[in-house]
Amino acid sequence: MVSSLLSPFPNVISQPNLVSRASPPFFTRAQMSSESLPPLPEHRIVLGCGSVGVDFLASVASYPKPDDKIRSTSLKVQGGGNAGNALTCVARLGLNPRLISKVANDAQGKSILEELESDGVNTSFFIVSEEGNSPFTYIIVDNETKTRTCIHTPGYPPLIPDELSQSQLLSALDGANMVYFDGRLYETALIIAKEAWTKAPSLPSALLSMLLRLPNLKFVIVTLGEDGCIMLERSVNGGSDAEEIDIHGLLESLKQRKDESKTIPTCISSVVTNLSANGIETVFGRLFIGTAEKIPPSELVDTTGAGDAFIGAVVYALCAGMPPEKMLPFAAQVAASGCRALGARTGLPHRTDPRLATFL
Repeated sequence: MVSSLLSPFPNVISQPNLVSRASPPFFTRAQMSSESLPPLPEHRIVLGCGSVGVDFLASVASYPKPDDKIRSTSLKVQGGGNAGNALTCVARLGLNPRLISKVANDAQGKSILEELESDGVNTSFFIVSEEGNSPFTYIIVDNETKTRTCIHTPGYPPLIPDELSQSQLLSALDGANMVYFDGRLYETALIIAKEAWTKAPSLPSALLSMLLRLPNLKFVIVTLGEDGCIMLERSVNGGSDAEEIDIHGLLESLKQRKDESKTIPTCISSVVTNLSANGIETVFGRLFIGTAEKIPPSELVDTTGAGDAFIGAVVYALCAGMPPEKMLPFAAQVAASGCRALGARTGLPHRTDPRLATFL
């Protein structure tokens, strides 16, 4: 649920669990003139480490009951996996991603590598096992409820640290501006999450608690699906003379400022101040609410991979030096693009998509 940027180089981002139903209509390859686009970020190399796979997506009129026999309304087979999807998004937005992961030397593994490479993702750091199977997921997309159900089969054998040599690791990191992990090391992630969240009685106080427990953390984002996201950013300058404000009351006041008539993603922010909650120390920073695009039900197709697209867009925004006020709506817009097409990657926009023009 939470994404974080940690400060020594290279920057590190962890995967949120986002299902955003907010997004722009899908453009196949409508393009803006390259002259109208801002320049690409100077530092464009991003290293990712995490899951890849093949998605078998079947749309159905409604989810089947036990022992039912039904027909699909559409079928698609394409690459998937959190890291694979996020770095595909990064590549389409103009960055140069490298990915560390593992597949088997089977038909699915070959298709995973080919699809990533065709989108501009560097797969030279993959581990390819001569035995076992590559990961894959069956995804049932319910056209009635606009939900998707995933049945995942992990790859085997799993990636272990010893399979990546020190020289390979250093080569993968060479020139990288940012490192992205998708949180698939769940045993470690659970320990960290429990430690960071256990004593936090509410979502706002949990964000405060995380920044206090992890002093190098610059910001945290919690995603709320169709309700957008909340971001807490640490500020490093000043703070001693700033007013102390309860974070719960501040969040409610920001919610009152939302313009419900707007359909495009927006961002509402507080001033920099000392934020507090009952029983928790203060953090000097800013609170943000990011809204999601309101998609007409007739245009919503599939939410698969919306969170991966959101993270990919955040990675691009950080490399481009976007402030949070610009980053959150941009990420919501990119994440939303895929919601109008079947599968995690079909609707991922390219940098030249005209729907991104105002956000870039």
